[in-house]
Amino acid sequence: MAAIGTETNTAAGAANPAANPATSPGTLPERLRAMLGRLTSQQKILLMVAIAAIIALIVAGSTWIKQADYRILFSNISERDGGAIITALEQLNVPYRFSESGNAILVPSPKVHEVRLRLATQGLPKAGGVGFELMENQKFGISQFAEQVNYQRGLEGELARTIQSVSAIQAARVHLAIPKPTVFVREELKPSASVLLNLYPGRALDPSQIAGIQNLVAASVPSLTTANVTIIDQSGAMLSQLKSKLMELGLDPTQLKYVQEVEAITVKRIEEILSPIVGRDNVHVQVAADIDFSQTEQTAETHRPNATPPEISIRSQQTSESVNAAATAQGVPGAISNQPPAPATAPLTQPAVPGAGAPTAAGQPIPGQLNAAGVQAPISNVGQPISSRKDSTINYELDKTIRHTKQALGAVKRLSAAVVVNHRKDAKGLVKPLGDTELKQINDLVKEAMGYSRERGDTVSVANAPFSTVDKSATEIPLWKDPEILALLKEVFRYGAIAAIIAFLMLKIVMPLIRTMMPPPPEPEPATEAAGGLGGNIDIVAGEEEERPLTPEELFAQKLGKLRELAQQDPKVVANIIKNWTGANGG
Repeated sequence: MAAIGTETNTAAGAANPAANPATSPGTLPERLRAMLGRLTSQQKILLMVAIAAIIALIVAGSTWIKQADYRILFSNISERDGGAIITALEQLNVPYRFSESGNAILVPSPKVHEVRLRLATQGLPKAGGVGFELMENQKFGISQFAEQVNYQRGLEGELARTIQSVSAIQAARVHLAIPKPTVFVREELKPSASVLLNLYPGRALDPSQIAGIQNLVAASVPSLTTANVTIIDQSGAMLSQLKSKLMELGLDPTQLKYVQEVEAITVKRIEEILSPIVGRDNVHVQVAADIDFSQTEQTAETHRPNATPPEISIRSQQTSESVNAAATAQGVPGAISNQPPAPATAPLTQPAVPGAGAPTAAGQPIPGQLNAAGVQAPISNVGQPISSRKDSTINYELDKTIRHTKQALGAVKRLSAAVVVNHRKDAKGLVKPLGDTELKQINDLVKEAMGYSRERGDTVSVANAPFSTVDKSATEIPLWKDPEILALLKEVFRYGAIAAIIAFLMLKIVMPLIRTMMPPPPEPEPATEAAGGLGGNIDIVAGEEEERPLTPEELFAQKLGKLRELAQQDPKVVANIIKNWTGANGG
């Protein structure tokens, strides 16, 4: 009978395979269908919506994390260039999008430079103009006029491209007016140019940049002067006229920059020499420099009289002497009278004439000879009267000095320095003003540092006053207003909100529904032996625990009722048991 009880228990477990759906045999769809069968229609809809929401949030979060940062590829381009660029991007399989205003094409930031280089090989964007590539596709038999027009268009396009390379210029257009050459000089016209600049928002050109653009255009066109180059911006303002007015007023940016550099260098020298004494934050210095940018050239020639006798130098000396004597005719005309007279035998009674006579060995004139102005003649041949003249001219050297002076450009005419020194704290933390000795020492140091010159008219003013303390907390931006902190909080809130929603759906909706679909497996029932009845012990699975011990009659009645219920539910199992009994008895 013990064997009969064991087989009855095994058969009862096999006869109820659907008692636990989790362990019941079958395919996965059948198991899922059995689990979903435990939910109501509203629970099924709620489960599907929750799962779909979780999947959507996970996909959106991963997309935001992996989403590439898009940057501007090109902006403010023409519609024709925009269409060509989009076609090229589609051929290159590069994703793109448009800006909110629709005037810019955006591509992923890692591909910006690569895409620009690839599009540049295709000549994109053309920026609405063409360059010298027009000359590469010249048609056969083109006229000279058309060739000249193409050359002018190419030159305008090349100049526009060059001007656009300036960082502050977004777009540029150049128009050239080149007159037709003529052989008549009187009718020759000079070329002119006009430039339209489209500047970036918030950007401006300084006068030096405007002058650079004018010189660039003028140097690119033959016979074009900078005065004939007109430059305007997108608002119609005359930039070239502004540059000319500034130059006429003498406001040279280079000179202004030089003045600022001189002032900054002087301020730095004063601060560096005072910082070790009073502290870097306890001194403030301002310097005003008056610079002379006038350029002067002077040439001077100085003559000084040559009056000192030892230093007298003769440049030239000229002496002239002349004698005039009138000769008279004497004797009877004829051949005899033309002969010289015979030597006189009688003593001379005529008085001696100065200079007459030949010189003797002692240097005295010879009697009867006239020696004057290098002329020697017998005194008998010289008549009366006799006149002589002697002139002497001496030229002395004069001192001459030639001085050429050129004044240096940018000389300092005057310096003015103002220095404010903070009060000093003592050992007890009390703020006290500086003494006269310390102020005089600071004044002397400032003069030496700035190169003080009284002849130049420099001035120095040193003041001692307490500095007002500024509350840094009032000037600092609070954390809740800091843009970086706000951006970080936005990112944290975005991903935190996604995580919170997913956690709420999982914990409050999905997990409870899963618990409903998959209840915990039932605990195994202890096997009991039935005493009496049918002459043996038959183990019946008890569904409930007995609160009190049953009497043998109650236990037999309970087992009998369960056997009847088993026979009604599955007669085949009971028939198999009886068949087994019969086979065992026959054996």
